Amino acid sequence: MPEVIQLSQLDLNKTYSYADYMTWRFDDALELIKGKIMLMSPAPTVNHQRIESNLLVEIGGHLKGKRCEVFPAPFDVRLYDRRKSILASKDINTIVQPDICVICRPELLDQQGCNGAPDWIIEILSPGNSKREMKIKYALYQESGVTEYWLVYPSEHAIHQFVLDDNQAYQLKQMYSDDDIAIPHLFPDLTINVTDIFAGQT
Repeated sequence: MPEVIQLSQLDLNKTYSYADYMTWRFDDALELIKGKIMLMSPAPTVNHQRIESNLLVEIGGHLKGKRCEVFPAPFDVRLYDRRKSILASKDINTIVQPDICVICRPELLDQQGCNGAPDWIIEILSPGNSKREMKIKYALYQESGVTEYWLVYPSEHAIHQFVLDDNQAYQLKQMYSDDDIAIPHLFPDLTINVTDIFAGQT
């Protein structure tokens, strides 16, 4: 099989695995959703990066010295049904790169990223990825058992907080906006001023 060094060598209608993904040698950013290639948006905007940086400062400072770790994109997260044990690369067909993820189980981490569901994922919406984050990834994160999921809306200065209920389905726990104090379900002693998160936007 010839070495894959360009995205154009791949069939976008074919189903691929993480084992395939690991052999590709090109710079195009993509994710695999149920084996299908999903191209990622161009480089994030300055506003997107400011929001991500502000969140990382708040979360990273709180987690310093604790068991949980926070990771920003690009960072590969391999997802599959929560009822399955850790899978081999050839059996995994969903790889995503969340904007921010928090992982409290060190056993899920390896040199390639996270093999299983993070405890908390944050996605910052942009015009090019809103449908993916709001519908496709919402369903993926719920299915794979991501306990807490935040959707961040830059233009509205809003954060929607979803948490898995006892039936392992997401419930909208809170909608935050400017001047609110956002409190993660997983870290009730962490308080985040929403105004600070959106500070510096142009």
